[in-house]
Amino acid sequence: MNQRIFSLTETAEILNVDKETLRRWDNQGKLRSIRNPINNYREYRKEDIVLFEKGKLYFNEINYSNTKPTKNYKSIELFAGAGGLALGLEQAGIKHSLLNEIDKYAVKTLKRNKPEWNVIQEDICNVNFKPYKNKIDLLTGGFPCQAFSYAGKKLGFEDIRGTLFFEFARALKETNAPVFLAENVRGLLSHDNGKTLKTMIEVLNELGYHVFEPQVLKAIYYKVPQKRERLIIVGMKKEFLTKVEYSYPEPFDKIYTLKDALKKGELFDCDVPKSQGQTYPSRKKEILDMVEPGGCWRSLPLDIQKEYMKKSFYLGGGKTGMARRISWDEPCLTLTCAPAQKQTERCHPDETRPFEVREYARIQTFPDNWIFEGSQTQQYKQIGNAVPVNLAKEIGYSIIKLLNDINSIKK
Repeated sequence: MNQRIFSLTETAEILNVDKETLRRWDNQGKLRSIRNPINNYREYRKEDIVLFEKGKLYFNEINYSNTKPTKNYKSIELFAGAGGLALGLEQAGIKHSLLNEIDKYAVKTLKRNKPEWNVIQEDICNVNFKPYKNKIDLLTGGFPCQAFSYAGKKLGFEDIRGTLFFEFARALKETNAPVFLAENVRGLLSHDNGKTLKTMIEVLNELGYHVFEPQVLKAIYYKVPQKRERLIIVGMKKEFLTKVEYSYPEPFDKIYTLKDALKKGELFDCDVPKSQGQTYPSRKKEILDMVEPGGCWRSLPLDIQKEYMKKSFYLGGGKTGMARRISWDEPCLTLTCAPAQKQTERCHPDETRPFEVREYARIQTFPDNWIFEGSQTQQYKQIGNAVPVNLAKEIGYSIIKLLNDINSIKK
């Protein structure tokens, strides 16, 4: 993988830009390509992409991996799901006082794997957080993003009632936690032309918190064999603002691949165990049999492309997730809540089938002993919605560094 060369399309996918932007950067010298000696197409070296990402997105020079807590830090996690974020934070050294989740299958998953965790299945609107006031160090959660109505409103704390972000903010107000960590999809950055995130930050400021510049973290740089992105928002009480600083975790240079996820190696000490999984209808399997590892619908004969893509064939655009077979030597594309959706196909490199449940979990860096409750559909959904465990752990170390600094001030 260290010598991996990426095509123009793959590089655009990794960096979330269009191909024309890449060509412009190449001409400007911002991100130089190399030319394929056979067809003269632009290609990009992995190390150049990593260095470009570092210079473009990250500003700290210190990696806080393995930072040890100087005291027992306690957290409350909201919208806990199947536990990817909570497990990663715990591995970093943070203890959980309470986890809240409304989905009964996710709650069963949490309780089965961590019976010592205090997990409550309840609509967050009905949860009273006041008993935890000044008793926790961190509030975390990935609140679902809802739109706000702007007409004639100032949109302060009281004006966001009825949204799940309001419940996150209410929990913050009731607990008075010194630090919070929120995660969401990248799309929150541009939701309603940025107004939604701006309003959230204004509300958090109103509650007495400084919000650090939100960052999109790419999981592939944090020991996760998957091209997944999460928007991370960290904030702390304003009283500490002039005394401590926060830096998002520094990305690692090594990129892990599907082989690292499913085979014995650095990430896991054995091959992925066999498990249940979905299958393709017979005609779809016949079509995907024609796609080579790393290929997609463009690998198919023209008549089959038209059959498979239907009207989408004539709409233009990349659509590289359709009829996509992942190769062993690349990170997996972002997992969704269902492994066989036509728009986001994730086919096994050797066998013509979707990834199985335990393969899904491995790609999200869940340990093999983390059992998911509910039907097969529910298990895929829980895994697909999760924060990758290894990404959560690296974020956890950066949060512990911040909490250590705050703790030293209090002393």
